Amino acid sequence: MSTVNGPMNARPNPVNTAPGTVNTAPDGVNAGSGGGDGGGKKAPAAARIVDMARQQYRFVISTDGRPYAVALDGPNIALPLRGRTGVRQRLARAFADAYPGEVASQSALADAMTVLEGIAEDTDPTPVHLRVGRAADGAVVVDLGTADGRAVVISPGSWTVRDRSPVLFRRSGAMAPMPEPVRDGDGLAQLHALVNMDTPAFRQLVAWLAAAWIPDIPHPALVCKGEQGTGKSKAAQMFINLIDPSPAAKRSQPRDEKAWSRQAFTSWALCLDNVSTIPPWLSDTLCKAVTGDGVVDRALYTDDDVVVLTFRRVLAMTTIDAGALAGDLAERVLMLDLNLIEAHQRRSEEELDAAFGTARPAALGALCDVLAAVLAELPHVRLESMPRMADFARVLAAVDRTQGWNTLGDYLATSANVASDALEGDPFAMAISHLVEQAGTWQGTAAQLLDALPTPGPVRPPNWPKDATRASGRVKRLAPLLRSIGVAVDDTQRSQDRHRHRLLILTRAPANDPAASTPRQGPLWPDQPTPDASP
Repeated sequence: MSTVNGPMNARPNPVNTAPGTVNTAPDGVNAGSGGGDGGGKKAPAAARIVDMARQQYRFVISTDGRPYAVALDGPNIALPLRGRTGVRQRLARAFADAYPGEVASQSALADAMTVLEGIAEDTDPTPVHLRVGRAADGAVVVDLGTADGRAVVISPGSWTVRDRSPVLFRRSGAMAPMPEPVRDGDGLAQLHALVNMDTPAFRQLVAWLAAAWIPDIPHPALVCKGEQGTGKSKAAQMFINLIDPSPAAKRSQPRDEKAWSRQAFTSWALCLDNVSTIPPWLSDTLCKAVTGDGVVDRALYTDDDVVVLTFRRVLAMTTIDAGALAGDLAERVLMLDLNLIEAHQRRSEEELDAAFGTARPAALGALCDVLAAVLAELPHVRLESMPRMADFARVLAAVDRTQGWNTLGDYLATSANVASDALEGDPFAMAISHLVEQAGTWQGTAAQLLDALPTPGPVRPPNWPKDATRASGRVKRLAPLLRSIGVAVDDTQRSQDRHRHRLLILTRAPANDPAASTPRQGPLWPDQPTPDASP
Protein backbone atom coordinates (compact mmCIF):
# COMPACT_ATOMS: atom_id res chain seq x y z
CA MET A 1 0.00 0.00 0.00
CA SER A 2 1.53 3.32 -1.08
CA THR A 3 1.78 6.37 1.13
CA VAL A 4 1.77 10.10 0.39
CA ASN A 5 5.56 10.17 0.70
CA GLY A 6 6.03 7.07 -1.45
CA PRO A 7 7.29 6.82 -5.03
CA MET A 8 8.74 9.88 -6.70
CA ASN A 9 6.22 9.84 -9.54
CA ALA A 10 3.42 10.17 -6.99
CA ARG A 11 4.60 13.61 -5.93
CA PRO A 12 2.61 16.48 -7.36
CA ASN A 13 4.32 18.72 -9.97
CA PRO A 14 4.99 22.11 -8.34
CA VAL A 15 3.83 23.82 -11.56
CA ASN A 16 0.44 22.12 -11.34
CA THR A 17 -0.25 22.76 -7.63
CA ALA A 18 -1.78 25.85 -6.12
CA PRO A 19 0.18 28.96 -7.16
CA GLY A 20 3.29 29.44 -5.11
CA THR A 21 2.96 26.32 -2.95
CA VAL A 22 4.31 22.78 -2.92
CA ASN A 23 3.85 19.97 -0.40
CA THR A 24 7.52 18.99 -0.33
CA ALA A 25 10.55 21.01 -1.38
CA PRO A 26 12.80 19.30 -3.95
CA ASP A 27 15.81 17.51 -2.56
CA GLY A 28 18.73 19.84 -1.94
CA VAL A 29 16.65 23.03 -2.43
CA ASN A 30 15.85 25.44 0.33
CA ALA A 31 12.21 26.28 -0.30
CA GLY A 32 12.27 29.28 1.99
CA SER A 33 10.04 30.12 4.91
CA GLY A 34 6.46 31.17 5.08
CA GLY A 35 3.43 29.00 4.68
CA GLY A 36 1.00 28.84 1.82
CA ASP A 37 -2.53 27.45 1.71
CA GLY A 38 -2.88 24.51 4.06
CA GLY A 39 0.53 25.18 5.59
CA GLY A 40 2.52 24.20 2.46
CA LYS A 41 5.86 25.81 1.73
CA LYS A 42 6.45 28.20 -1.16
CA ALA A 43 7.92 26.72 -4.31
CA PRO A 44 11.42 27.90 -5.21
CA ALA A 45 11.44 31.25 -6.94
CA ALA A 46 12.86 29.75 -10.14
CA ALA A 47 9.98 27.26 -10.35
CA ARG A 48 7.43 30.03 -9.83
CA ILE A 49 9.07 32.13 -12.55
CA VAL A 50 8.97 29.21 -14.98
CA ASP A 51 5.31 28.61 -14.10
CA MET A 52 4.52 32.27 -14.68
CA ALA A 53 6.41 32.31 -17.99
CA ARG A 54 4.60 29.25 -19.36
CA GLN A 55 1.26 30.85 -18.57
CA GLN A 56 2.13 34.04 -20.45
CA TYR A 57 4.43 33.00 -23.33
CA ARG A 58 5.15 30.28 -25.83
CA PHE A 59 8.78 29.51 -26.52
CA VAL A 60 10.38 28.94 -29.92
CA ILE A 61 13.82 28.35 -31.34
CA SER A 62 14.77 30.31 -34.46
CA THR A 63 16.40 28.77 -37.51
CA ASP A 64 19.74 30.25 -36.38
CA GLY A 65 19.48 28.53 -32.98
CA ARG A 66 18.35 31.44 -30.79
CA PRO A 67 15.56 30.97 -28.23
CA TYR A 68 12.68 33.44 -28.11
CA ALA A 69 9.46 34.00 -26.18
CA VAL A 70 6.20 35.09 -27.83
CA ALA A 71 3.36 36.53 -25.74
CA LEU A 72 0.28 34.33 -25.86
CA ASP A 73 -1.98 37.37 -25.70
CA GLY A 74 0.00 39.98 -27.56
CA PRO A 75 1.69 40.94 -30.85
CA ASN A 76 3.48 38.33 -32.94
CA ILE A 77 6.91 39.53 -31.80
CA ALA A 78 9.77 37.27 -30.71
CA LEU A 79 11.37 38.47 -27.49
CA PRO A 80 14.88 37.32 -26.58
CA LEU A 81 15.08 35.53 -23.25
CA ARG A 82 17.97 37.66 -22.03
CA GLY A 83 19.26 41.16 -22.63
CA ARG A 84 17.92 44.65 -22.18
CA THR A 85 14.72 44.02 -24.14
CA GLY A 86 14.39 40.38 -23.15
CA VAL A 87 11.67 38.50 -21.34
CA ARG A 88 13.89 38.05 -18.27
CA GLN A 89 13.29 41.62 -17.12
CA ARG A 90 9.57 41.33 -17.75
CA LEU A 91 9.36 38.18 -15.68
CA ALA A 92 11.33 39.80 -12.86
CA ARG A 93 8.82 42.66 -12.79
CA ALA A 94 5.84 40.29 -12.99
CA PHE A 95 7.29 38.20 -10.13
CA ALA A 96 7.62 41.26 -7.89
CA ASP A 97 4.02 42.23 -8.67
CA ALA A 98 2.71 38.73 -8.01
CA TYR A 99 4.61 38.28 -4.73
CA PRO A 100 4.69 41.60 -2.85
CA GLY A 101 7.71 41.97 -0.67
CA GLU A 102 9.70 39.34 -2.57
CA VAL A 103 12.22 39.95 -5.36
CA ALA A 104 13.59 37.19 -7.57
CA SER A 105 17.32 36.73 -7.13
CA GLN A 106 19.75 36.73 -10.02
CA SER A 107 20.39 33.02 -9.54
CA ALA A 108 16.65 32.24 -9.62
CA LEU A 109 16.22 34.20 -12.84
CA ALA A 110 19.26 32.50 -14.38
CA ASP A 111 17.93 29.06 -13.46
CA ALA A 112 14.52 29.93 -14.89
CA MET A 113 16.06 31.15 -18.15
CA THR A 114 17.99 27.90 -18.49
CA VAL A 115 14.75 25.92 -18.14
CA LEU A 116 12.94 28.15 -20.64
CA GLU A 117 15.79 27.78 -23.13
CA GLY A 118 15.40 24.01 -22.83
CA ILE A 119 11.67 24.34 -23.49
CA ALA A 120 12.38 26.40 -26.61
CA GLU A 121 14.94 23.90 -27.88
CA ASP A 122 12.34 21.14 -27.76
CA THR A 123 10.38 22.85 -30.54
CA ASP A 124 10.98 22.73 -34.29
CA PRO A 125 12.94 25.74 -35.65
CA THR A 126 10.71 28.68 -36.53
CA PRO A 127 11.62 31.46 -39.02
CA VAL A 128 12.06 34.73 -37.13
CA HIS A 129 12.21 37.75 -39.44
CA LEU A 130 13.69 41.22 -39.11
CA ARG A 131 11.55 44.05 -40.57
CA VAL A 132 10.43 42.06 -43.65
CA GLY A 133 9.29 38.50 -44.20
CA ARG A 134 7.27 36.18 -46.41
CA ALA A 135 3.85 34.92 -45.35
CA ALA A 136 2.74 31.36 -46.07
CA ASP A 137 0.69 32.58 -49.06
CA GLY A 138 3.71 34.39 -50.56
CA ALA A 139 2.71 37.90 -49.48
CA VAL A 140 5.43 40.30 -48.36
CA VAL A 141 5.02 41.41 -44.74
CA VAL A 142 6.64 44.62 -43.46
CA ASP A 143 6.86 45.18 -39.71
CA LEU A 144 5.89 48.75 -38.81
CA GLY A 145 7.98 48.45 -35.66
CA THR A 146 5.18 49.72 -33.41
CA ALA A 147 4.52 48.40 -29.91
CA ASP A 148 1.17 46.93 -30.96
CA GLY A 149 2.80 44.74 -33.64
CA ARG A 150 0.97 46.10 -36.71
CA ALA A 151 2.32 45.12 -40.11
CA VAL A 152 1.76 45.90 -43.79
CA VAL A 153 0.85 42.85 -45.86
CA ILE A 154 1.59 43.35 -49.56
CA SER A 155 -0.01 40.80 -51.87
CA PRO A 156 -0.01 40.65 -55.67
CA GLY A 157 -2.16 43.60 -56.72
CA SER A 158 -3.09 44.93 -53.26
CA TRP A 159 -1.87 45.78 -49.79
CA THR A 160 -3.38 46.31 -46.35
CA VAL A 161 -2.35 47.12 -42.77
CA ARG A 162 -3.10 44.36 -40.25
CA ASP A 163 -3.27 44.62 -36.48
CA ARG A 164 -1.35 41.35 -36.06
CA SER A 165 1.48 40.20 -38.29
CA PRO A 166 1.02 36.82 -39.99
CA VAL A 167 4.75 36.10 -39.54
CA LEU A 168 6.99 36.23 -36.49
CA PHE A 169 9.25 39.27 -36.21
CA ARG A 170 12.07 40.16 -33.87
CA ARG A 171 13.08 43.67 -32.91
CA SER A 172 16.41 45.32 -32.14
CA GLY A 173 17.61 48.53 -30.57
CA ALA A 174 18.69 49.72 -34.03
CA MET A 175 15.07 49.75 -35.24
CA ALA A 176 12.57 52.61 -35.11
CA PRO A 177 8.84 52.55 -35.91
CA MET A 178 7.59 53.70 -39.30
CA PRO A 179 4.32 55.52 -39.95
CA GLU A 180 1.35 53.71 -41.41
CA PRO A 181 1.33 54.02 -45.23
CA VAL A 182 -1.51 56.03 -46.74
CA ARG A 183 -2.96 55.88 -50.22
CA ASP A 184 -2.14 59.18 -51.88
CA GLY A 185 -1.58 59.41 -55.62
CA ASP A 186 1.05 62.12 -55.09
CA GLY A 187 3.43 60.06 -52.93
CA LEU A 188 6.21 59.57 -55.49
CA ALA A 189 6.11 63.23 -56.52
CA GLN A 190 6.49 64.27 -52.89
CA LEU A 191 9.49 61.97 -52.53
CA HIS A 192 11.10 63.20 -55.76
CA ALA A 193 10.84 66.78 -54.51
CA LEU A 194 13.15 65.86 -51.61
CA VAL A 195 16.04 64.46 -53.68
CA ASN A 196 18.06 66.20 -56.41
CA MET A 197 17.97 63.41 -59.02
CA ASP A 198 16.91 63.45 -62.62
CA THR A 199 13.86 61.40 -63.57
CA PRO A 200 15.66 58.25 -64.85
CA ALA A 201 17.74 58.05 -61.66
CA PHE A 202 14.72 58.65 -59.46
CA ARG A 203 12.76 55.88 -61.17
CA GLN A 204 15.61 53.45 -60.55
CA LEU A 205 15.58 54.58 -56.92
CA VAL A 206 11.84 53.87 -56.63
CA ALA A 207 12.36 50.39 -58.08
CA TRP A 208 15.22 49.73 -55.63
CA LEU A 209 13.16 50.93 -52.66
CA ALA A 210 10.23 48.70 -53.60
CA ALA A 211 12.52 45.71 -54.22
CA ALA A 212 14.16 46.28 -50.82
CA TRP A 213 11.05 44.80 -49.17
CA ILE A 214 11.32 41.53 -51.11
CA PRO A 215 13.18 39.44 -48.53
CA ASP A 216 14.34 36.46 -50.58
CA ILE A 217 16.28 38.05 -53.46
CA PRO A 218 19.71 39.74 -53.61
CA HIS A 219 19.55 43.53 -53.69
CA PRO A 220 22.33 45.57 -55.30
CA ALA A 221 24.00 48.02 -52.97
CA LEU A 222 22.67 51.52 -53.66
CA VAL A 223 25.60 53.90 -54.17
CA CYS A 224 24.75 57.61 -54.00
CA LYS A 225 27.52 59.33 -55.93
CA GLY A 226 28.20 63.01 -56.31
CA GLU A 227 30.53 65.82 -55.44
CA GLN A 228 30.40 67.75 -52.19
CA GLY A 229 27.19 69.73 -51.91
CA THR A 230 24.89 67.21 -53.59
CA GLY A 231 23.24 66.07 -50.35
CA LYS A 232 24.36 62.44 -50.64
CA SER A 233 24.37 61.67 -46.93
CA LYS A 234 20.97 63.20 -46.23
CA ALA A 235 19.43 61.51 -49.25
CA ALA A 236 20.80 58.09 -48.27
CA GLN A 237 19.54 58.59 -44.73
CA MET A 238 16.04 59.28 -46.05
CA PHE A 239 16.12 56.20 -48.29
CA ILE A 240 17.07 53.91 -45.41
CA ASN A 241 14.50 55.51 -43.11
CA LEU A 242 11.82 54.78 -45.68
CA ILE A 243 12.38 51.03 -45.82
CA ASP A 244 13.91 50.33 -42.39
CA PRO A 245 13.84 53.34 -40.03
CA SER A 246 16.66 53.49 -37.49
CA PRO A 247 18.00 55.99 -34.96
CA ALA A 248 21.36 55.44 -36.69
CA ALA A 249 20.50 55.09 -40.37
CA LYS A 250 24.05 56.15 -41.35
CA ARG A 251 26.98 54.10 -40.09
CA SER A 252 30.73 54.39 -40.25
CA GLN A 253 32.75 51.66 -41.93
CA PRO A 254 33.08 48.69 -39.56
CA ARG A 255 36.51 47.87 -38.14
CA ASP A 256 36.36 44.16 -38.88
CA GLU A 257 34.04 41.38 -39.96
CA LYS A 258 32.79 40.72 -36.43
CA ALA A 259 31.77 44.36 -35.98
CA TRP A 260 30.03 44.21 -39.34
CA SER A 261 28.10 41.05 -38.43
CA ARG A 262 26.83 42.72 -35.24
CA GLN A 263 25.57 45.69 -37.24
CA ALA A 264 24.00 43.53 -39.92
CA PHE A 265 22.24 41.31 -37.39
CA THR A 266 20.34 44.28 -35.94
CA SER A 267 19.17 46.04 -39.14
CA TRP A 268 17.54 44.97 -42.39
CA ALA A 269 18.92 48.02 -44.24
CA LEU A 270 22.18 49.85 -43.53
CA CYS A 271 24.01 52.84 -44.98
CA LEU A 272 27.79 53.26 -44.95
CA ASP A 273 28.47 56.97 -45.19
CA ASN A 274 31.37 58.77 -46.89
CA VAL A 275 33.13 55.71 -48.26
CA SER A 276 36.49 56.68 -49.73
CA THR A 277 38.40 53.39 -49.73
CA ILE A 278 37.11 49.86 -49.25
CA PRO A 279 39.62 47.30 -47.94
CA PRO A 280 39.48 43.88 -49.60
CA TRP A 281 37.95 42.14 -46.57
CA LEU A 282 35.09 44.68 -46.44
CA SER A 283 34.50 44.44 -50.18
CA ASP A 284 34.17 40.65 -49.85
CA THR A 285 31.93 41.02 -46.81
CA LEU A 286 29.60 43.46 -48.56
CA CYS A 287 29.39 41.16 -51.58
CA LYS A 288 28.36 38.30 -49.33
CA ALA A 289 25.79 40.48 -47.55
CA VAL A 290 24.22 41.33 -50.92
CA THR A 291 23.87 37.72 -52.04
CA GLY A 292 23.49 36.12 -48.59
CA ASP A 293 26.07 35.79 -45.81
CA GLY A 294 26.72 33.40 -42.96
CA VAL A 295 28.79 34.12 -39.86
CA VAL A 296 29.67 31.56 -37.19
CA ASP A 297 29.65 33.18 -33.75
CA ARG A 298 29.94 31.99 -30.17
CA ALA A 299 26.56 31.30 -28.63
CA LEU A 300 25.54 33.73 -25.92
CA TYR A 301 26.50 32.78 -22.35
CA THR A 302 28.42 29.69 -23.47
CA ASP A 303 32.01 28.76 -24.14
CA ASP A 304 31.50 25.55 -26.09
CA ASP A 305 28.70 26.20 -28.57
CA VAL A 306 28.21 28.39 -31.62
CA VAL A 307 25.36 29.82 -33.65
CA VAL A 308 25.35 30.50 -37.36
CA LEU A 309 24.03 33.92 -38.33
CA THR A 310 22.70 33.88 -41.88
CA PHE A 311 21.45 37.06 -43.43
CA ARG A 312 20.95 38.97 -46.65
CA ARG A 313 20.90 42.72 -46.27
CA VAL A 314 19.91 45.87 -48.14
CA LEU A 315 22.90 48.21 -48.36
CA ALA A 316 23.43 51.83 -49.31
CA MET A 317 26.67 53.78 -49.54
CA THR A 318 27.68 57.35 -50.25
CA THR A 319 30.89 58.16 -52.10
CA ILE A 320 32.54 60.75 -54.28
CA ASP A 321 34.70 58.34 -56.29
CA ALA A 322 33.32 55.12 -57.74
CA GLY A 323 36.88 53.91 -58.17
CA ALA A 324 36.75 52.82 -54.53
CA LEU A 325 34.58 49.88 -55.58
CA ALA A 326 36.43 46.63 -56.13
CA GLY A 327 35.65 44.28 -59.01
CA ASP A 328 33.13 41.94 -57.40
CA LEU A 329 31.40 44.74 -55.50
CA ALA A 330 31.20 46.94 -58.61
CA GLU A 331 29.02 44.29 -60.24
CA ARG A 332 26.63 44.34 -57.29
CA VAL A 333 25.77 48.04 -57.08
CA LEU A 334 23.15 50.41 -58.38
CA MET A 335 24.95 53.70 -58.96
CA LEU A 336 22.83 56.87 -58.85
CA ASP A 337 24.28 60.32 -59.42
CA LEU A 338 22.98 63.25 -57.41
CA ASN A 339 22.96 66.73 -58.88
CA LEU A 340 24.60 69.73 -57.26
CA ILE A 341 22.20 71.77 -55.13
CA GLU A 342 22.25 75.44 -55.99
CA ALA A 343 22.73 77.86 -53.10
CA HIS A 344 19.22 79.31 -53.42
CA GLN A 345 17.71 75.80 -53.31
CA ARG A 346 19.40 74.62 -50.13
CA ARG A 347 17.28 73.82 -47.11
CA SER A 348 18.23 73.34 -43.48
CA GLU A 349 18.26 69.94 -41.80
CA GLU A 350 15.20 70.94 -39.80
CA GLU A 351 13.27 71.86 -42.94
CA LEU A 352 14.25 68.65 -44.71
CA ASP A 353 13.30 66.51 -41.72
CA ALA A 354 9.92 68.21 -41.48
CA ALA A 355 9.27 67.81 -45.21
CA PHE A 356 10.33 64.16 -45.08
CA GLY A 357 8.07 63.51 -42.10
CA THR A 358 5.15 65.01 -43.98
CA ALA A 359 5.82 63.11 -47.20
CA ARG A 360 6.75 59.76 -45.67
CA PRO A 361 3.26 58.19 -45.18
CA ALA A 362 2.26 58.97 -48.78
CA ALA A 363 5.66 57.85 -50.11
CA LEU A 364 5.34 54.56 -48.23
CA GLY A 365 1.87 54.05 -49.68
CA ALA A 366 3.19 54.70 -53.18
CA LEU A 367 6.01 52.17 -52.69
CA CYS A 368 3.45 49.62 -51.48
CA ASP A 369 1.45 50.28 -54.67
CA VAL A 370 4.53 49.73 -56.83
CA LEU A 371 5.51 46.54 -55.00
CA ALA A 372 1.97 45.13 -55.15
CA ALA A 373 1.94 45.66 -58.92
CA VAL A 374 5.42 44.09 -59.22
CA LEU A 375 4.39 41.00 -57.25
CA ALA A 376 1.44 40.51 -59.59
CA GLU A 377 3.59 40.87 -62.73
CA LEU A 378 6.79 39.15 -61.62
CA PRO A 379 5.68 35.55 -62.32
CA HIS A 380 5.18 36.50 -65.98
CA VAL A 381 8.59 38.16 -66.51
CA ARG A 382 11.11 36.19 -68.55
CA LEU A 383 14.32 37.96 -69.55
CA GLU A 384 16.07 36.98 -72.78
CA SER A 385 19.47 37.60 -71.17
CA MET A 386 20.25 37.56 -67.47
CA PRO A 387 22.71 40.08 -66.00
CA ARG A 388 24.69 39.43 -62.81
CA MET A 389 21.92 40.63 -60.44
CA ALA A 390 19.31 38.59 -62.28
CA ASP A 391 16.56 38.63 -59.63
CA PHE A 392 16.77 42.40 -59.27
CA ALA A 393 16.76 42.75 -63.07
CA ARG A 394 13.48 40.82 -63.19
CA VAL A 395 12.03 43.20 -60.61
CA LEU A 396 13.10 46.15 -62.77
CA ALA A 397 11.46 44.53 -65.80
CA ALA A 398 8.25 44.12 -63.80
CA VAL A 399 8.43 47.77 -62.71
CA ASP A 400 8.85 48.82 -66.33
CA ARG A 401 5.86 46.76 -67.42
CA THR A 402 3.58 48.14 -64.73
CA GLN A 403 4.81 51.76 -64.67
CA GLY A 404 5.83 52.28 -68.29
CA TRP A 405 9.42 53.20 -67.34
CA ASN A 406 12.86 52.11 -68.58
CA THR A 407 14.62 51.28 -65.31
CA LEU A 408 16.17 48.04 -66.56
CA GLY A 409 17.79 49.63 -69.60
CA ASP A 410 19.09 52.51 -67.49
CA TYR A 411 20.42 50.10 -64.85
CA LEU A 412 22.33 48.02 -67.42
CA ALA A 413 23.84 51.10 -69.02
CA THR A 414 24.86 52.50 -65.63
CA SER A 415 26.36 49.15 -64.61
CA ALA A 416 28.69 49.25 -67.63
CA ASN A 417 29.87 52.71 -66.57
CA VAL A 418 30.44 51.52 -63.00
CA ALA A 419 32.62 48.69 -64.29
CA SER A 420 34.70 51.14 -66.30
CA ASP A 421 35.09 53.45 -63.30
CA ALA A 422 36.13 50.54 -61.09
CA LEU A 423 38.73 49.43 -63.63
CA GLU A 424 40.14 52.93 -63.89
CA GLY A 425 40.61 52.90 -60.13
CA ASP A 426 42.63 49.65 -60.26
CA PRO A 427 46.18 50.09 -61.68
CA PHE A 428 46.67 46.33 -62.04
CA ALA A 429 43.47 45.95 -64.08
CA MET A 430 44.38 48.90 -66.29
CA ALA A 431 47.85 47.42 -66.90
CA ILE A 432 46.25 44.15 -68.05
CA SER A 433 43.88 46.07 -70.31
CA HIS A 434 46.78 47.96 -71.93
CA LEU A 435 48.77 44.72 -72.35
CA VAL A 436 45.92 42.98 -74.18
CA GLU A 437 45.20 46.13 -76.21
CA GLN A 438 48.74 46.00 -77.57
CA ALA A 439 49.14 42.23 -77.94
CA GLY A 440 45.61 41.22 -78.95
CA THR A 441 46.16 37.89 -77.18
CA TRP A 442 48.57 37.17 -74.35
CA GLN A 443 49.37 33.76 -72.85
CA GLY A 444 51.59 32.80 -69.96
CA THR A 445 51.79 31.96 -66.27
CA ALA A 446 50.89 34.38 -63.48
CA ALA A 447 54.59 34.90 -62.78
CA GLN A 448 55.21 35.76 -66.44
CA LEU A 449 52.25 38.16 -66.32
CA LEU A 450 53.84 40.02 -63.42
CA ASP A 451 57.07 40.32 -65.41
CA ALA A 452 55.22 41.51 -68.51
CA LEU A 453 53.25 44.24 -66.73
CA PRO A 454 55.16 47.47 -66.12
CA THR A 455 54.72 48.82 -62.60
CA PRO A 456 53.00 52.23 -62.85
CA GLY A 457 55.19 54.96 -61.40
CA PRO A 458 58.39 54.71 -59.41
CA VAL A 459 56.63 53.13 -56.42
CA ARG A 460 54.54 49.97 -56.68
CA PRO A 461 50.88 50.62 -55.72
CA PRO A 462 49.83 49.10 -52.37
CA ASN A 463 47.34 46.71 -53.97
CA TRP A 464 49.73 45.51 -56.69
CA PRO A 465 50.16 41.69 -56.39
CA LYS A 466 53.42 40.78 -54.67
CA ASP A 467 53.79 37.30 -56.13
CA ALA A 468 52.38 34.92 -58.73
CA THR A 469 49.79 33.39 -56.39
CA ARG A 470 48.29 36.76 -55.57
CA ALA A 471 48.43 37.81 -59.22
CA SER A 472 46.50 34.71 -60.29
CA GLY A 473 43.84 35.40 -57.66
CA ARG A 474 43.52 39.04 -58.70
CA VAL A 475 43.04 38.12 -62.35
CA LYS A 476 40.23 35.74 -61.42
CA ARG A 477 38.52 38.42 -59.34
CA LEU A 478 38.92 40.98 -62.11
CA ALA A 479 37.63 38.64 -64.84
CA PRO A 480 34.01 39.94 -64.81
CA LEU A 481 35.12 43.57 -65.01
CA LEU A 482 37.70 42.81 -67.71
CA ARG A 483 35.02 40.97 -69.66
CA SER A 484 32.82 44.08 -69.50
CA ILE A 485 35.45 46.00 -71.52
CA GLY A 486 36.05 43.15 -73.96
CA VAL A 487 38.97 41.31 -72.35
CA ALA A 488 38.26 37.58 -72.01
CA VAL A 489 40.11 35.59 -69.32
CA ASP A 490 40.73 31.84 -69.64
CA ASP A 491 42.58 30.03 -66.84
CA THR A 492 41.56 26.46 -67.67
CA GLN A 493 44.70 25.50 -69.65
CA ARG A 494 48.02 24.20 -68.35
CA SER A 495 51.52 24.37 -69.75
CA GLN A 496 52.94 21.35 -71.59
CA ASP A 497 56.17 21.17 -69.59
CA ARG A 498 56.70 18.83 -66.70
CA HIS A 499 55.62 21.47 -64.14
CA ARG A 500 52.14 21.77 -65.68
CA HIS A 501 51.73 25.38 -64.59
CA ARG A 502 48.29 26.93 -64.96
CA LEU A 503 48.19 29.32 -67.91
CA LEU A 504 46.39 32.63 -68.18
CA ILE A 505 45.06 33.38 -71.67
CA LEU A 506 43.96 36.99 -72.11
CA THR A 507 42.16 37.78 -75.35
CA ARG A 508 40.65 40.90 -76.84
CA ALA A 509 37.04 39.97 -77.69
CA PRO A 510 35.71 41.14 -81.07
CA ALA A 511 33.49 44.20 -81.00
CA ASN A 512 30.42 42.14 -81.93
CA ASP A 513 31.15 39.40 -79.39
CA PRO A 514 28.48 39.07 -76.65
CA ALA A 515 31.32 38.54 -74.19
CA ALA A 516 32.01 42.26 -74.46
CA SER A 517 28.92 42.69 -72.25
CA THR A 518 27.47 45.67 -74.10
CA PRO A 519 23.97 46.20 -72.68
CA ARG A 520 21.23 45.17 -75.07
CA GLN A 521 19.06 48.03 -76.21
CA GLY A 522 16.21 45.98 -77.64
CA PRO A 523 13.33 44.26 -75.85
CA LEU A 524 14.53 42.39 -72.77
CA TRP A 525 11.50 40.11 -72.52
CA PRO A 526 9.53 38.28 -75.19
CA ASP A 527 6.59 39.93 -76.95
CA GLN A 528 7.16 43.31 -75.36
CA PRO A 529 8.08 46.60 -77.05
CA THR A 530 11.17 48.50 -76.07
CA PRO A 531 10.25 50.73 -73.09
CA ASP A 532 10.10 54.44 -73.61
CA ALA A 533 13.44 55.91 -72.62
CA SER A 534 12.10 59.43 -72.16
CA PRO A 535 11.88 60.80 -68.58
